[in-house]
Amino acid sequence: MRFAAGGLFTGPRRRRKINPDGSMTLMEHLYELRNRLFVALCAIAVGGVLGFIWWGVAPFGLPSLGNLLTEPYCALPPTLRLTPNPGRCQLLQTAPFEVFTLRMQVGLAAGAVMTAPIWIYQVWAFITPGLYANERKFAMSFVGTASVLFAAGAVLAYYVVPTGLSFLANLGGGQFITALTGDAYISFLLTMLAVFGLTFELPLLVVMLNRVGVLPYAKLKRWQRGIVFGLFVLAAVATPGNDPISMLALAFALIVLFESAVLIARSHDRAVARRRAEQGWDDLDPDEPSPLDHHVDSMPPSDDPAPRYDEAT
Repeated sequence: MRFAAGGLFTGPRRRRKINPDGSMTLMEHLYELRNRLFVALCAIAVGGVLGFIWWGVAPFGLPSLGNLLTEPYCALPPTLRLTPNPGRCQLLQTAPFEVFTLRMQVGLAAGAVMTAPIWIYQVWAFITPGLYANERKFAMSFVGTASVLFAAGAVLAYYVVPTGLSFLANLGGGQFITALTGDAYISFLLTMLAVFGLTFELPLLVVMLNRVGVLPYAKLKRWQRGIVFGLFVLAAVATPGNDPISMLALAFALIVLFESAVLIARSHDRAVARRRAEQGWDDLDPDEPSPLDHHVDSMPPSDDPAPRYDEAT
């Protein structure tokens, strides 16, 4: 029910009519976007609350989120890190609300990961009506592969961080002790996870550019040495710790992924060349007219006087 100006009752609100062809106006698109964003943000908020609770709770036999994040720091030998309480591994808190803020940030990040199927589905449901069937299949493959590569990069970073911290802590030759604040350590760890995860998407970008014809295998083969050198430079610049262990681990992982992308591009270009040879496109003379049949077949008479339109119309 609703009321007009002056408090007059205007009756029940009518539902929006849905067009049979599925098309929507601009305002309807905006309403759809608003609803999808609302559901996605609510899912992330609920996941953030669960992540905030997970920080100090070990559900279903799993380690707590706090233990997962501090494990790389606790892997350092006790002689290299500050241990005010013997037998315990703790970070420093230098501000009254530092732990609360960190717990909120980490909880939201964990919540976004846990509720990823929900908000990704909302994004997908908003864009998929405007895609063809082959484009939907292509987009699903792209998103799935990108998710796997990002997760692989984050896992590699998680296992590389202890080695990098140990290398940096040993540079003092026993004259220093490592006492990291919670803010500095958590920011360093999350940055490492994000950098490794995002850089692992580069080979997927190479494959996508090859599929659309921007980067053929011949160019990749010709630029291979320069690209490998560029990957080493990228690893040196991108790693926040600036330790050689992290840089080499990222560089070698990117090289392996890049070489895999080159092999995929080689197989794709060979398949395309084979199809062109079977269809005889490469044997055509550019000075001769096209062999395509341009004659238009007449349509049989129809008893239905109403015009028919295809899906594109």
